[in-house]
Amino acid sequence: MNKIILLCILQFSTYTMQSQNEPYHSDVEWVTNPSHNNWLYKVNEQAKITIELYLYGVLQKDIEISYSIGPELMKAEREGKVKLANGKAELTVGTLKKPGFLDCRFKAEINDKTYSHHIKVGFEPEKLKPYTQFPTDFTSFWDKAKAEAALCPIKIEKILAPEYCTDKVDCYLVKIQAYKEGYNVYGYLTLPKKEGKYPVVFSPPGAGIKPMDPLTHTFYAENGVIRFDMEIHGIRPDLDAKTYKEISRSFGGGDNSYLINGIEDKDRYYMKKVYLSCIRAIDYLTTLPQWDGKNLIAQGTSQGGALVLVTTALDNRITACAATHPALCDMAGYLDNRAGGYPHLFTEYKNMDKPEIIKTLQYFDAVNFAKLIKVPVFMTFGYNDNVCPPTTSYITYNVIKSEKKSLITPVTEHWVSDNTRRVILDWIKTQLK
Repeated sequence: MNKIILLCILQFSTYTMQSQNEPYHSDVEWVTNPSHNNWLYKVNEQAKITIELYLYGVLQKDIEISYSIGPELMKAEREGKVKLANGKAELTVGTLKKPGFLDCRFKAEINDKTYSHHIKVGFEPEKLKPYTQFPTDFTSFWDKAKAEAALCPIKIEKILAPEYCTDKVDCYLVKIQAYKEGYNVYGYLTLPKKEGKYPVVFSPPGAGIKPMDPLTHTFYAENGVIRFDMEIHGIRPDLDAKTYKEISRSFGGGDNSYLINGIEDKDRYYMKKVYLSCIRAIDYLTTLPQWDGKNLIAQGTSQGGALVLVTTALDNRITACAATHPALCDMAGYLDNRAGGYPHLFTEYKNMDKPEIIKTLQYFDAVNFAKLIKVPVFMTFGYNDNVCPPTTSYITYNVIKSEKKSLITPVTEHWVSDNTRRVILDWIKTQLK
């Protein structure tokens, strides 16, 4: 079954807010509405957008808006200005000759301050295909890697984390020896206090090196689901924020980023041990006496969204997968003159356009793992996301051959609402056996 759900944006009594992305505390509200309610058009069809601007909730008239329009995450192909006559303007933003997304970027000067906004519209994104090639030895490479990692004995250390416990939930800090002896990962395990057998949700982290807060998803255990929020770098997640910031400066970003560490060799690439450690975490979770023995769901966001696609493809114990705007998808897409996936290696890093790097990426790109998934998948993503762009989310969704369903929230940038978090849990519940 292949379903796509478009999240309906609420209509407010004073004005619609389909693409109002400004922070809650901003005095300025942009209202930009595509002429198609689902923000999607046919290739070669002209897209139009109406623009309104509010200051303190008051419609602004005769304000001049600067705009630039181009394929998402690429150089603008058209620039100009438009005036909000009587508080509104309609702009023909153009079209694309092949599937993809146009990004319309706006700026306005009000009281000597510049306010920016953007909105993306899509053109037959269901026809987008990956640039990344699938290596002939992809499966054998990972089968061998998994077999080698399985030789490492799992050692577990588990201590109560009382600061995250409630009257309904117990939380433990867990240390797992994974991948090879001496290499550890950590995670917070939250369980219902009530005795019983429960489904398990495995949740790897988003990108970066930062503290973890299991309280964000305590509602899983409150709803009768065991949850494991995993750390992938072997760094205790209970360190203070200052210490994490110092560690992150060492290998968390830029040319020191773990995401490019060893990238010229698929056997030395940092993410190899990350992917294998996810599987070893599953080894641990399946030993929990509270697990119901039937339901093991992978759920994650951004980098975590990629890691759940990877883990689901590599481990047939996973029974369902929920990925939100996954990173690491069609990363080499920039070489096809369009947006590629996070971490945007070909625009944010130096000297990445090398044959050996492009070859390594083929073994680690989440798109290639998505092709192998055989269990139900639920994906959520938005169109205005510049971190994990909709181009790569659609490409990933398009290659999934198993039962799949998506919740598309066009206005969303790189964030997840509390409501969407609970929609994901609701979908997970529908997959329980």
